[in-house]
Amino acid sequence: MSVHLGLDLGGTTIKVAAIDDSGDGRPRIIHTARTSTAAERGPDLVARTLIDAGKAALDEVGPVSSIGVGVPGIFEADTGRIVLFPNLAGPWAGHPLRGEIEEAFGMRTTLINDARAFVLAEGTIGAGRGHDTIIGVTLGTGIGGGIMIDGRIHLGAFGTAGEIGHQIVKMDGPECGCGNSGCVEPLAMASTLSQLAGRNDTAEIFSLAAAGDEACLRAIDQVARYIGVGLANAITLLGPSCIVIGGGISEAGELVLGPIRKSVRRYVTLAPIDRIAIVRAELGSWAGAVGAALAGRAQLDVRSK
Repeated sequence: MSVHLGLDLGGTTIKVAAIDDSGDGRPRIIHTARTSTAAERGPDLVARTLIDAGKAALDEVGPVSSIGVGVPGIFEADTGRIVLFPNLAGPWAGHPLRGEIEEAFGMRTTLINDARAFVLAEGTIGAGRGHDTIIGVTLGTGIGGGIMIDGRIHLGAFGTAGEIGHQIVKMDGPECGCGNSGCVEPLAMASTLSQLAGRNDTAEIFSLAAAGDEACLRAIDQVARYIGVGLANAITLLGPSCIVIGGGISEAGELVLGPIRKSVRRYVTLAPIDRIAIVRAELGSWAGAVGAALAGRAQLDVRSK
């Protein structure tokens, strides 16, 4: 039985997951772990911490058949060098992350954007399982996204398809880390929610909103409106049967999902919105690492053919 290792490089935490194939051929999570990223130390030390976390997992699960790594941004598919990490501190542009990992482990490594990894995990064994066309969105420090069609992540011609958070939904809106202005991300990410509500902590915002605080409820509605516009655009273009919503903001459950569904219904006119499931993710904070492991597993299958 083969085992596959997944590493998820987050701005705050590095998460690790190992999966194997159960008797019916479906992936099964057999190990999870986490450690602090300490991103302020810079790319070299963060990469070392990532490698150390992977080696610690190997001590627990034994040899693995593949390694996948979820990263919070864009990378060169052919070289594995980082292009842009908009929400991770440090001079990451040009950093040869994949090469470092391959040298450390002595095996080929698959990189995948962390939001795409989230969608792959949720679409395979999480809230989107059983659906042919899935859109996933992660709401938190930034807003990531991905598209899964017929069991495979759709990356487009240049490997960048699925950036739900980087659609422009407000002309001349606030600047975004991607270099554009008016994207969904700066209009609806966690820090924007905090600014709108006048509170520093999103958990406090949701607690107050649940108690009926008008300022917090208005902030949630405004953020949900822009998320809904972005998802409505994606629905019109792609026609999914399921949208899976994850990330820290989604932990508020229906306080956030309810306004997002309302916004999507407002802006979708060309698809049967009542037949599109808009659901909360099931795998929690482990989805990125599990998806990275699944990505490594899938590339191993491709290379063996």
